[in-house]
Amino acid sequence: MPTRPTDQAVPPGPDPRRWLALVAVALSVLVISLDMTVLNVALPTLASRLGATTGQQQWIVDSYTVVFAAVMLPAGLIGDRFGRRFTLTLGLALFGLASAVGMLADSPATLIAARAAMGLAGALVMPMSMAVIPGLFPTGEQRRATAILAASLAVGTPLGPLLGGFVLQHYWWGAIFALNLPLVAIGITACAVLLPETRDPAAPPIDVPATLLGAGGLAALTYGIIESPERGWSDPLVLGTVGGALVALTLLVLRSRRRTAPMLDLSLLADAAFRWSTVAATLVSLVLFGAFFVLPLYFQSVQGTDALGTGLRLMPMMLGLMVAARLSDRLVVRTSPRTVVSLGLGVLALALLIGGRTSVSDGYGLAAVWLTLLGAGMGLSLITAQATALLTLPPARAGVGAGLLQTFRQVGGAIGVAVFGSLLANAYRGALDTGGLPAEAAARAGGSVVAADAVAAAAGDPALAASAHSAYVHGMTVVLLSSGAIAALSAVLVALRMPAVEPAGSPAGTAGTTGTAEATTMPATDHG
Repeated sequence: MPTRPTDQAVPPGPDPRRWLALVAVALSVLVISLDMTVLNVALPTLASRLGATTGQQQWIVDSYTVVFAAVMLPAGLIGDRFGRRFTLTLGLALFGLASAVGMLADSPATLIAARAAMGLAGALVMPMSMAVIPGLFPTGEQRRATAILAASLAVGTPLGPLLGGFVLQHYWWGAIFALNLPLVAIGITACAVLLPETRDPAAPPIDVPATLLGAGGLAALTYGIIESPERGWSDPLVLGTVGGALVALTLLVLRSRRRTAPMLDLSLLADAAFRWSTVAATLVSLVLFGAFFVLPLYFQSVQGTDALGTGLRLMPMMLGLMVAARLSDRLVVRTSPRTVVSLGLGVLALALLIGGRTSVSDGYGLAAVWLTLLGAGMGLSLITAQATALLTLPPARAGVGAGLLQTFRQVGGAIGVAVFGSLLANAYRGALDTGGLPAEAAARAGGSVVAADAVAAAAGDPALAASAHSAYVHGMTVVLLSSGAIAALSAVLVALRMPAVEPAGSPAGTAGTTGTAEATTMPATDHG
């Protein structure tokens, strides 16, 4: 019997609360993003209060990023399998608990452990924040929603040092972690109330051997890079850890290629738009983490500002980022994602090369100019690259794909901190004049510019402080010029290799995105 028109099922429309839900997700991402950089402004204080060496400072940063990257892939599967809202709120709760431990830390080792736990929590949050977009928004709205989410992630980069500086100005250093607690509580409440639960019952189980290979490989690789300035590249421990890391990561790739539903789904990289957007986002992260590592010490030790002053001096980056965030979507529609990403990387290169001309006698004016450009370049390149990558993913593989994207980004960031930190340490030691100092004092002064300032103050030796500041600026300019060169090469690479895909939201782009989603929802084939 034919169904009457009034009885026909009406396809469900978009969730009317989807933009409020996006606010909840964006707040969750902002909490995680803030913690990636809020600690940078506190590193000089940590070095003084906790007696953290340069290597320990790198591990305070890298313990977060290494665990974050290592757990991202299984976290994407956990969300797809058990529920994305559940995984998101679980990650926020764990992040709050780890923040409380970090707030009370009384040694570098405790703080490193707390930061590692925060990285684990962040890994649960980040891919899920991206994975909920396809289930909330129709195709025509997905680029805008993804760009807003990516902007929330990016805005935490310059906002973190400002909030950290304000907190350090008025409270003890552990309060930078207390700042997370109310934000986490708000995020959990908002996600529970506004975000619908979505999952993929067909998601494969967690691959424990692959998880161990990935985590062990990334940790060993970063440890070897960090230890290389102290021990030298020919040291057996450095060679062993780096070699072991390469073996573990190679085994991970081989295992993934043989499995029908791998945790590391390399088949996603077959899509050229996803592949090159991921490459671009990774290169941006590598370059930016190098710059962020050197800036707080420059402002505090060389220019003599306090923590709040350091955060304020980083605000031009926020201005550039906000302008670029508003322009990026319009530029993508008028040109292409490839053009905007390449332009952003070119602006990043220009900013870093200008920053590489810094001298000890420079005031703040030059820094304000190139930091504004740095924020604009970050907004154009990172926001566009992430949005383009995520829009190529079908909804059923959103968690795995977002996890893969963020894993590459965090690996790039961790390697950036390690490589540029090592480069900074080598250049600083090579330029520092410790002649006439006792061996123990010379070794301490060579550990960091903070330690050199302390030695100089105790010995009443202004010449040592001047030498340390000059040596640090030399090391910083080496890092900025190196990262600027990488950004310039990356701009050329993306311009030559990234496909000029149609922007989602335009008629052609919408059709293309839909077609890709339908084509990639077919069962994965066994490549073994």
